[in-house]
Amino acid sequence: MSNSGKIWDTREAYKQIRANTWETPGNRGMRLGGQTTPSSTNSNTVEFTDMISTGNTADFGDLTQARKKGAGAGGFTRILCLGGQTPSNVSTIDFVNPVATGNFADFGDLVNAGQTTNVSHCNNVKVISADGSGDADGVVITNLASQGNSSTWQNRVSIDTQWAVGTGDNTRFLMAGRYPASNQIDQMQIATLGSNSDFGDLTRAGWGIATGSNSTRCVFMGGNVTPGTTNVIDFVTTQSAGNATDFGDLTAASFQDSAGASNSKTAIAFGYQVNTIDSINIATTGNATDFGDTLTSTFYQIMGADNGGGGLPQEGAFPQRASVTYMPGSGRVLMLGGNRAGGDRITIDMYNINTFGNAADFGDLVTITDDNGSCASLIKAFSLGGKSAAVSSFMNYIQQVYFASEGNANDFGDLITAGRDNAGFNSTTRGVNGCVNVSPGATNNSIDYITMATNGNATDFGNLTVARFHASGFSSPVRGLFVGGETPSFSNVIDYITIASAGDATDFGDCLSATSRSGGLASSVRGIMGGGLVSGPSEINVIAYVTIASTGNMTDFGDLTATLDELEGSSTSVRGCFMGGNPGYVNTIQYITIASTGNAADFGDMTEGSSGFAACSDSNGGLQA
Repeated sequence: MSNSGKIWDTREAYKQIRANTWETPGNRGMRLGGQTTPSSTNSNTVEFTDMISTGNTADFGDLTQARKKGAGAGGFTRILCLGGQTPSNVSTIDFVNPVATGNFADFGDLVNAGQTTNVSHCNNVKVISADGSGDADGVVITNLASQGNSSTWQNRVSIDTQWAVGTGDNTRFLMAGRYPASNQIDQMQIATLGSNSDFGDLTRAGWGIATGSNSTRCVFMGGNVTPGTTNVIDFVTTQSAGNATDFGDLTAASFQDSAGASNSKTAIAFGYQVNTIDSINIATTGNATDFGDTLTSTFYQIMGADNGGGGLPQEGAFPQRASVTYMPGSGRVLMLGGNRAGGDRITIDMYNINTFGNAADFGDLVTITDDNGSCASLIKAFSLGGKSAAVSSFMNYIQQVYFASEGNANDFGDLITAGRDNAGFNSTTRGVNGCVNVSPGATNNSIDYITMATNGNATDFGNLTVARFHASGFSSPVRGLFVGGETPSFSNVIDYITIASAGDATDFGDCLSATSRSGGLASSVRGIMGGGLVSGPSEINVIAYVTIASTGNMTDFGDLTATLDELEGSSTSVRGCFMGGNPGYVNTIQYITIASTGNAADFGDMTEGSSGFAACSDSNGGLQA
C-alpha cells in the first residue's frame, strides 16, 4: 500500500526513510469509463492499479457521468477526465485526488464539447489537450492547480487529431497517429504559445494507440491499422525530433481503441474487450509482459490516466530516494523562487543551517514564482502565493515540497485571495498567510490558513489591525507576528495572532522604525527582523527582536553585514540566517545566534544572487523536536 497522503509520526517516517522503504506518489494508473459490450452502454466506472508492482486493478470510484472517447491526464495531486461522448459530445472536465479512492467531481469545462480521444498530456502544471472530433480544432490548456474552464491555445493545431493520442515530457507535447490511419507525429512546446510542427513518423500508420512516457522516452503501444490491429510497440526520444524506432511487441494484438498509463519506469496498456493489462520497462527495449487484469473485460474506447508519467520527476514527488543523512527537524533550509538578474526564478535552493557553507540546488517549483510567502512543517515546505509572468501577475497557488529528498514542488491547493508580497509563518500543524498585495500597491487585511498535513484550499482566519503588504512574519508554535510593512506608506505596526484559534489580530507593539521588506525568523522564544526599507526610501542593516510570548516594542539586536531589503530569514531554535536581498541581487547568507545579541557574520553563499523569494526551515519557530 502506498504511503502517499498519510499523516506520519516523524519517527516512523524517518525509520522508513532509513530502511529505504518509503513509497512515493506518482505510481497510480487508471482506466476511466468507456463503452461496454454487447450492450454498447457507456460506463462511469474507474479502476486503478499501482504500477510499482504487477497486479490486478481495483475499484476507484465513478466519473460524474458515463462516457467514452474522452481523455485522461494528471499530475501528482489531480487526475482529470476531459470531454468525451455520452453518446452526445460533452465539454465536461472531471477531477479527483489520485491518492485516495473516491468519486470524481466537477472541475470545469473544455472550450468545445467533443471527443478528445486521449489527445492529452500533463507536465504537472498544465494539461494540454486537442479536440479529436474530426474538425481540426484547437489545442486547449487546463491549469491543473486551479479549478475552472480550459482556455484556447493561441494558434490552432493544423492537423486533424481524430483518434490521435497525446504524450510528451515536461516541456514538449506530442500528438501521434490519427484516423484515417496516419504515422505522423507532431510536436508543440508547452512553455510557449505556438503552432504544431513535424516531429517524425511512427513505424506504422494507425490510430487508437496506447501511450506512456518517462522524462526521456515516449512509447506507442498497439492500435488500429488498415486492415486489423497490431501488437507493435515503438518509441521516440522526446527531446530529439525524428522517426520512431521499434521497441518490441505486446503480448497480443488486442490493444486497439485502448489507453495507457505510466510512471517513471513502467508503461501499461489496457486491452480491448479483454481484461488484459500489458507492461513494459520504458528504459529498455523488449517485448511486453503480463501485468495483471482489469475487473471487467467488456470495455473499449476507454480513457487512461496516471499521476506520474509524462516527464514528471522520477518517482513522483521524490525524484531520488530520501537521504539517509537527513532527519526531520535537523535544520534544512529551502529557498523558494525569487528574483535574479535577468528574470524570476523557479529554483529551490537548500542548505543546512547548523553547518556553515554554500547552498546547493534542490529542485524546482511548479511554476516561476517570486514575491511569495512561506510556511513549513517538520516534513514539508510551502510557497504561498506570489507573482509569476508564466501564469499571471498575481497567484493564489500553494505549492509544497518535501524536505526529505531533493525534488520538485507539487500543488497543495489555493489561497483565498491571489496576491504577492505576503508574509507567512506556522505552528506545528497550521500555516498562516497574511499582509497580501492584491493588485499593484493595493492593501488587504485578510488572514487565511491551511492545515499543512492535508492538501486543500486555505480557510479564512480573521483580519489584521491594519491592512498592509511587504511585512515580515515569524512565529513560535503558539503565536504568529506580522511585522511592519506598507499601507502603502511605511508602517511600524506589529500584529499578533494565536495560531490555534481563528480570529482577528491584536496589537503587539511597534518596530524600531517604520520598516518594510525585512527578513523575519524566530526560535520558540524570540522573533527577529533584519534589514528592510525605511522612509527615503533606503535600505538599513538593523536587526531587532521581540520576546514572542510578551507584547511590547522591538529591541535592538545588532547589525547585518550590509544594508539590505527584500531579504529572507530562516532559523533553528539556536541559529538564524538572513539570505539574499537588494540592492544588486546579493547571494550572501549571514547568521546570528538568536539567544545572544550581536552583529551578523558570514555563513556562505546562495547558488545565485536573489531577492524577493520565500524561505523556511524544518525547525523554524520552535518546530525542532
